[in-house]
Amino acid sequence: MGIMDRISRLVRANVNEIIDKAEDPEKMLDQILRDMQTNIQTARGQVAAMIAQEKELEADMKETRTLALQWAAKAQRSVDAGRDDLAREALRRKHDNDENARVYAQQYQAQTQMVEKLKGQLRQLESKYQTTMSQRDSLIARQRRAKAQVQVTQSLTTLSPMNPTSELERMERKIRSQEAQASAMGELASTGFDAQFEELDYDVEIEEELAALKMGGATIDDELNALKAGGGSTLPEGRSEALEAGSDLPDAAAKTDEVAATPPTATTNQ
Repeated sequence: MGIMDRISRLVRANVNEIIDKAEDPEKMLDQILRDMQTNIQTARGQVAAMIAQEKELEADMKETRTLALQWAAKAQRSVDAGRDDLAREALRRKHDNDENARVYAQQYQAQTQMVEKLKGQLRQLESKYQTTMSQRDSLIARQRRAKAQVQVTQSLTTLSPMNPTSELERMERKIRSQEAQASAMGELASTGFDAQFEELDYDVEIEEELAALKMGGATIDDELNALKAGGGSTLPEGRSEALEAGSDLPDAAAKTDEVAATPPTATTNQ
């Protein structure tokens, strides 16, 4: 096989494939009906022309036969009149018209057969057109059902070649993961708030303890000042005794200093 043949076949194959893909059955049916209607109109014109020719041939055939009969009568009259020369001419004319009539009869017969054949084809074409018209809606409905079925099948195949619900399951897992992340973030946020509130509570407790200490220190100072002023002791017994014991310490220390400062007395021997 030559290169040109291969190239030609390749081009024709690609072109036919493109045409097949571009064909829409509904549009093709409408175009077929339009073509059939055009063909019917053309066939009707051709049949009408053939019928006209048939009628012309019939008229010519009848006319030549009439002329043949007329020349036969003229030949008879010429013979009766003793005019053999006129009779011979009349017979020649009669013979010519008979020949023409025979040819016209053959043509008329062939034309009649052709007209009948064309009429039959025209009837078939018209019948086919009517059948196609009546089947158009049914064929279009079948084509639409097939197209819808193909689209549904392709959709199912697109979802998953093995399991049509795998994509839905994957989406469900993804949603569950997002829900878990949202729950974890909410828990972390609540934990952060609780820690902040606990820290605030801790700070409050520290401040209260500090204030209590400050208030306690002020009370002790006030009690000491009251004791120095000679006021009555308002402290509890334990704390009063401790304070009294503490207050005696300066007097004892003073006495010890006096004893240490007194000079020793000389002893008189007797």
